[in-house]
Amino acid sequence: MKTIEETEKQLRTLRLHGMAQTLQARCLQAQQNGSMSVLDVLAQLVGDELDFRQSRLIERRFHGSGLDERKIMQDFDWSYNPRLPKQEILELISGKFVQQAADALLIGHPGTGKSHIAKAVAHAAIQAGYQVAYREAQGFFEDIFEATQTKKRKKLFKLFCGADLLVIDDLFLQKRLPQTAAEDLLDVILDRYRHRKSTMITSNRPIEDWGKLLGDNAAASAILDRLLHHGHLLKFEGKSYRLKEASKRLALEKKKN
Repeated sequence: MKTIEETEKQLRTLRLHGMAQTLQARCLQAQQNGSMSVLDVLAQLVGDELDFRQSRLIERRFHGSGLDERKIMQDFDWSYNPRLPKQEILELISGKFVQQAADALLIGHPGTGKSHIAKAVAHAAIQAGYQVAYREAQGFFEDIFEATQTKKRKKLFKLFCGADLLVIDDLFLQKRLPQTAAEDLLDVILDRYRHRKSTMITSNRPIEDWGKLLGDNAAASAILDRLLHHGHLLKFEGKSYRLKEASKRLALEKKKN
């Protein structure tokens, strides 16, 4: 008669790691509950394996997304800045716009929470099972430049254009963009628009300035036309959360001194 340890080893050989992790607990549970059938135990083990694989998939997607932190909204201080479009933000967090292949532009003052919310939306989308690509705008254009130089542009565009949600954070934060920025951004947006994929862009600059900032009014118009066709435009106003945190730090330093 095989021991639990031997069966666990066989399960791992078959790459059934989720079942192997819970086998001992499920067997003990079955012993304590005399009414459980073999089929009940097997169903629980299969469920454990599915949960394990889903968890691993989510972890792989997070690490492949480009996100460097797992932002959530549970600890977000809405009361500090009541002028934020709370209902629209919560709608984005729900992921419904990704399911509907809609887009979102988060435009407004520095420090009002656009990046926090964009990262929270991206993280929530990964948790919901979507493939996400997140880049700060500078990194987005640098990745495209490097991929073009190394003849890997097609591979990179497969990531940027194939993800269920692409987030480009802090567009126009850098005053000087690459000469090909307008063309590169337009290529990505057009492809995503054709294939009904969701894009989210955050920026401190109003959309009326995008043509001048990109150095190409026609490209900017085409980009905004696609993004706003099935898109949400959220305007961020009010007080800066960065100034709030800076004030807290100064107050703590004064207390220490």
